[in-house]
Amino acid sequence: MKITNAGAEFDRQVRTLTDLGYPAMAGLTPEGFAALVAPLRAEAVAHGAADGSQLYDPEGGRVPFLLVVPRNLAPIEETMPRTVLHGGNRPGFVDRSFEPGALERFVATAETGLPHGRDAGAYLLFGIERGEEFCGAVPHEAMDTIAGRGRTLLTIEEGIALIALFPRILVKNKCFSLGGSRSGDRRVPALWISGKAPKLGWCWQGNPHTWLGMASASARSAAAALPQ
Repeated sequence: MKITNAGAEFDRQVRTLTDLGYPAMAGLTPEGFAALVAPLRAEAVAHGAADGSQLYDPEGGRVPFLLVVPRNLAPIEETMPRTVLHGGNRPGFVDRSFEPGALERFVATAETGLPHGRDAGAYLLFGIERGEEFCGAVPHEAMDTIAGRGRTLLTIEEGIALIALFPRILVKNKCFSLGGSRSGDRRVPALWISGKAPKLGWCWQGNPHTWLGMASASARSAAAALPQ
């Protein structure tokens, strides 16, 4: 179906992140968090007006836009346990295969155009696809195909935001890799289901998995400025 009111959907995403404790993680009050992301609302609405599709189908693996809060404001180690599967209650977790210090090295690639560091602000991600068409494909080949389409790979923070705001999108046999975050080696982070909970792990870029696709998006907005 289509989202007919992008503003209302943006407000829902802000409320959901607030309920999950994102303001406190960022050292903000709920009102301060709402003020931080408020400038992005107009862009969500404008994008919806310009893009008549606005396809909203989490179960089918597609959502029109996503509010993303970067790790300098909401650390991965704190956001991942606030995710759950649709209808579930077991908190998501980071797999132990990430050795100490590894998550800090998995940063957004240059191709994403995202800034690194303490000054990164919240932003919008548009035209998200779970990418189950790439289940069974070799990850680095899937990434090349997506780049050839002019699309961008999702980062770890974007993947966590996706399942936090749309829990229905993470389902058995339709999980997804997050090729927009890399650490300079052959590992590709991914989100899948383990023990009836979301898990952030990684797989080798040359190893295909029948249950693991490659998530992508059409574009990102400029980040909202952090308060001075």
